[in-house]
Amino acid sequence: MKTNIKIHLVFAIAFVLLLVILAGISSLVYSWSISLDFHSIGMMFFLFFIIGLIIRYGFLLCASFLQFLSKAPEAPVIWPKISVILPAYNEELVIESALDSLLTLDYPRLEIVGVDDGSSDDTYIKALRYVRRFGEARVRLIHQENGGKSKALNTGLQHAKGEFVLCMDGDSSLSQQGLRKAISYFSDPQVGAVAGNIKVRNRRRLLGALQALEYIEGLNLVRRAQAYFNAVGIIPGPFGVFRRSALLELGGYEHDTFAEDCDITIKLLGRGWKTCYESTAIAYTEAPSSLLDLIKQRYRWTRGILQVLLKQREFLFQLRDKPRASIILWCLAFEGLVWPVINVIGLAFFAIFISQGAMIEEILAVVLLFIALDLIAAFYCIALEGEQFLLLPLTLIYRAFFSPIVDVYKIFATIEELFNIPMTWNKLDRIGEDKTG
Repeated sequence: MKTNIKIHLVFAIAFVLLLVILAGISSLVYSWSISLDFHSIGMMFFLFFIIGLIIRYGFLLCASFLQFLSKAPEAPVIWPKISVILPAYNEELVIESALDSLLTLDYPRLEIVGVDDGSSDDTYIKALRYVRRFGEARVRLIHQENGGKSKALNTGLQHAKGEFVLCMDGDSSLSQQGLRKAISYFSDPQVGAVAGNIKVRNRRRLLGALQALEYIEGLNLVRRAQAYFNAVGIIPGPFGVFRRSALLELGGYEHDTFAEDCDITIKLLGRGWKTCYESTAIAYTEAPSSLLDLIKQRYRWTRGILQVLLKQREFLFQLRDKPRASIILWCLAFEGLVWPVINVIGLAFFAIFISQGAMIEEILAVVLLFIALDLIAAFYCIALEGEQFLLLPLTLIYRAFFSPIVDVYKIFATIEELFNIPMTWNKLDRIGEDKTG
C-alpha cells in the first residue's frame, strides 16, 4: 500500500510539472513568433521539439500509470506446463547462470529445452553437465548446426511439450517469482504472449549504467504504456511467454529480419492476439560493454525494425480491421525512424546557437526546462520500476551524449537498410558480469 501511495504521489507531481513546463514553453513560442529572424525561427523549432517531447512523455506517463493501476489477473487453479526454450550460440560465459536461474524458478511444472546453435566454444559442454546432473525430465539439450536464432527457437518449439513456451536469450537470468504472474494473463483466451521486464545487470561501468537507465526510461516505459492497450509492440528476446498454439499457427519464427522478436509480435497482433506485460517477470541481460558493441547492437535493432515495417507494411493501412498491429507499426516507425531524426535536428539547432553566441539567455532558459523535463521523466520511471535513484544524475549524460550518439547511428542504419547494404548478425562479446556488478 505504501508503494502505491508513493507511485500515486510521484505521478501527480510529474504530471503537474509537465503541464507547468508546457505552459512556460508555449509562452516563449508566442513571444518569439513576433520575430521572423533565423535565430527566433530556429529557437521556435527547438521549442516545438521540446513540446513534442512533453506530449510524448505525457502520453507515456498517463498510459503507464493506468497500466500500473490495472488489476492483476487471477492465478490459474491448475498451473499449466511451460517449456523454456533457451537458444545459445557461443554463450560459455553466461550459459550456466542462465540455467541456474531457470532451475530455481518458482514454478511447479517446467521443462528446459536448451538448443545449442553450433557453438564453437564450450557452451554445449557446460550445458550438458546440467542434463547429466538433473536428468532429461528437467533439462533437455539439442545440438544443431549453426542456423541462427530463429532456427534455434523453432527447433526448441518442435521439441517443447508444454502448452506455453518461455523464450529467453542465452545471456539472460530470470527472477524467481515472475513466471507465475506472467502465466496468469493467459486466463484470457485472447492473450497470445506476455513480455517480461528487461533490466541491465552489468552496471558497474558508465556505459552499462546508461543502458540501465535507457531500459528503464526508454524501453520499459513504452512497453508499460502499450500494455495498457494489450498491444505490446515487441515481446523481448530475454523474456517472452507465448501460447504455443499461437506460435505454431504462425508457422514459428522466420529468419528474414534482424528482429525476429518484433516480427513474431506484429504477426500475433495481426492475427488478433493480445500481447501483455508483467513488470515482476524480470530478466537480467548483459548489455554491450563497449561503445562499438553498442553501436553494432543498435544498428541491428534499427535495421531489424525497418525490415519488419517493410515486411508487415500492409498492416499500416488496416487500422479498422487490425487496429493493434496497425497502431504498433506506426508507433515503431515513429520511435525508431522519425524520433531519432527529430532529436538530432533539435540538438543541431541548439549547437548552432551556442556556437554563434546568440540568444544565450533564452537558450539557458530552454536548457533548464529541458533538463527539468528529463529529470521528471527519469524520476517517475525509476520510482515506478523500484530502481535505484543513483541512476537519476546520469540523465544529463544520457541526454547530452548517449542518446545523440545512438540516434545518429540509427539514422545511418536506416539509410543503409533503405539502400540494401549487406549486414551480418554481429554477435556481441560477453564479459559475464553478474546483475549486481
